[in-house]
Formats: sequence, structure tokens, C-alpha cells
Amino acid sequence: MQWFASQLKAGGFAPSIFSYPSVAGGPEAALPRLVQRLRELEAAHVVAHSLGGLIALQALCAEPELPVSRLVCLGSPLRGSGAVSGVLTQFPATSLMLGRSAALLQQGFACWEGRVEVGAIAGRVPRGLGALFAGFSGEHDGTVAVEETQLPGLTDHVVVEASHSGLLFSAEAAQYAITFLRDGHFPH
Repeated sequence: MQWFASQLKAGGFAPSIFSYPSVAGGPEAALPRLVQRLRELEAAHVVAHSLGGLIALQALCAEPELPVSRLVCLGSPLRGSGAVSGVLTQFPATSLMLGRSAALLQQGFACWEGRVEVGAIAGRVPRGLGALFAGFSGEHDGTVAVEETQLPGLTDHVVVEASHSGLLFSAEAAQYAITFLRDGHFPH
């Protein structure tokens, strides 16, 4: 997230990076830490990549009064990940690799009904190992299908030319995120 944070800073924001061990600690460990960090702020926006978007939404569901007004999810499988389900079906031992994050990655959310404005940025450059296991039928970023990033109740959604990891280094995704954080919608 370092490069992406530098783009947000250039866009007039004061980013602070929140990191967590996604495999060893999983959402159960990250969630209370994220909630505590957000409680300490007077006002905040959140930008999260992949599993981070799911954890951020989970935090906002658990604590609806957190001082967050906008959330941008980058390549987050908000409706659950077919790639994760495919990997676990074909190779059950990989559940150790995914750690405690597997359940949240598989399930995702049914919809978003909170007060926070949520924008999702999906990639459509199909580079990544997920393509080997998911059997994507539509556009995807190599790990997450575009349709998995589309959640009922989102404020806005946009697709960019980037792979899953490439979203973190995409100037286009960064500009979309900055616009959403400022205006509450993506430029169309």
C-alpha cells in the first residue's frame, strides 16, 4: 500500500497504513485492532485492498458509528471469492495457506446497508493464480471476478485495466480512489 498511499498524499490526503497478518492472524485479530484505530480518529476515509475491504466492511458492520464516511475497496471479493472456493475444493490442504481468512473470503457479504459510502474498484487484467482455480466466466483480475466486487448497496463501482496486485500500482485506480474520497462517486 506504500505506493498507493503516496498517491493519496499527493491528492491532498494524510494516509496512514494499517497492516495485519492475513494468514496467521486473520480477520479475527485484525478486526478489533482496526476498530480501535478508527475509534481514535475524529473523521476518516478508508482505502483497502482485497481481503482488507472485507475486513473494513466487517468493522463497519460491527461498529456502525465509527467516524468513517467513505470506503474504497480495491479488488475486494465483496460477494465472496470463487477462486478461494475453487482452491479449497481442489486442494483442501491449502486452507492452512489461507489461514483464518478463508471463511470471510469465501462468504463475503450479501449487501451493504450501512451509512458509509462504499466505492469498489475492480481490475480486468487476467493475471494471477486465481484464474487456474476459479473458472471465471466473465472479466477478472486474475484473482477476483469483476462480478464478485459488485455488491448491492454500493455507492459506486468502476473497472480499470489492472491485475489484482496491479491495482495497488495503478495510477488510474489511485485517481478514481481520490475522486471517490473527495466527491463520493467515481468519474464516469
